[in-house]
Amino acid sequence: MREVRKHDLGKDGLWPLILSLAIPTALGQAVNVLYAIVDRMYIGHIEGYGAIALAGVGVAAPIASFLSSFATLIGMGGAPIMAMREGHGDHDIAQRILTTGFYLLLISSAVLTPLFFILRDPILLAFGASETTLPYASEYLGWYVLGTPFALLASGLNSFVINQGMAKKGMVSVIAGAALNIALDPLFIFTFGMGVKGAAIATVISQVASAAIAVAALRGRNTSIRLRFHGFLPKEVGRIIKLGLSSFIIISTDSLLLVVLNAMLQRYGGPGWGDILITCSTIVQSYHILVTYPMGGMTAGCQGLISYNYGAGLTERVQRGIRNLQILITSYTAVMLVLTIFGSRLFASFFTSDEEILTLSAHYMIIYECMLIPLSFQYINVDMMTALGQVQISLPLSLTRKITSFIASIMLPVFFGAPAAFLSEPIATFIAFAIGTIVVHRQLGRILDRRLREGLTI
Repeated sequence: MREVRKHDLGKDGLWPLILSLAIPTALGQAVNVLYAIVDRMYIGHIEGYGAIALAGVGVAAPIASFLSSFATLIGMGGAPIMAMREGHGDHDIAQRILTTGFYLLLISSAVLTPLFFILRDPILLAFGASETTLPYASEYLGWYVLGTPFALLASGLNSFVINQGMAKKGMVSVIAGAALNIALDPLFIFTFGMGVKGAAIATVISQVASAAIAVAALRGRNTSIRLRFHGFLPKEVGRIIKLGLSSFIIISTDSLLLVVLNAMLQRYGGPGWGDILITCSTIVQSYHILVTYPMGGMTAGCQGLISYNYGAGLTERVQRGIRNLQILITSYTAVMLVLTIFGSRLFASFFTSDEEILTLSAHYMIIYECMLIPLSFQYINVDMMTALGQVQISLPLSLTRKITSFIASIMLPVFFGAPAAFLSEPIATFIAFAIGTIVVHRQLGRILDRRLREGLTI
């Protein structure tokens, strides 16, 4: 007999469901951020070369995030399809989609790991590393890349865990890895004297632990859709990639935009000043992911709820679920905006004691995050359209923000100097919010009406 899921996604109250799915996932993502920012906090305080090492890691970090974004492509593409199939009563197909996602994560790792390990130095030099920061950037990225298979499995499989309504198990996987990373960082960096290399090795070990927990959760007896090692569906690969593409673009282009930002800061900042600006950017980006990862966790945690009800034809629950989730996330961003305004200097102090870097970082942080509330609408617009399988809508909405940010990152420093690059994020967010809100408002009702008339099409 097949096990019964803990939550009934089609019948339980929406607010209790949303809170039980969104909050643990958001907390898990908040802790997941510690993988990145705890490394940077310790590195920034290394005696003698902390600021330069922090700049080097700041150049390497977006490339590491880009590698991890392939887990999003497969996890956020396969997990909603799995949930829709389960909601529609197609349990065997749902299980085989999970298996297909697992093997796609392994294949991606086999391609990406050797490629980025061999080419890391040319990539780093092209995207913002100076001769001073390259040794630190290369050392960190080289060790991180070797752990790519575990990073992809940990993140990608977690989407399949969460989309079964097991948000707490997903949170455990993330928190366990992050807690291990926090414990190992000072040991490897300072006690063993390994510096930047120690931070990367600690991260890899932690990702191994997270991946093992995610696999165990999907293989558990109480799991409704269990991971099996047979049943790969080649015909589903295209659908998984197509549906995951918009979420992949959000994450991967965020990383690439940081690469562009760092390159422009280095180019127009010049020797010395460019490295200082990249150090500030590293601190600003650390805060940005601390704010946005939990927001993405909330939408990811509830995607299974929306996909399941859409698959089951419960369109009124879909509408109310999206509306309630928007209220939750917008409230969150309002609180975080207030904390940004009054707490930016305190946050920067965790990374550096250099007064110039501290003051500049706090100032740029407020500028970069001033459109947090509109950003909450952008996340809902893109991720909920993905949950409904509407990649033809979610993908252009993702690209709108990314293209605008890319253009602004390049053009603003040309006319107004290197620090103007920090304005690219709020400008792009506001434009994407305005366009996306209009599009989704017009299309959502039509999509749900068509589901009732024509049945489920994926």
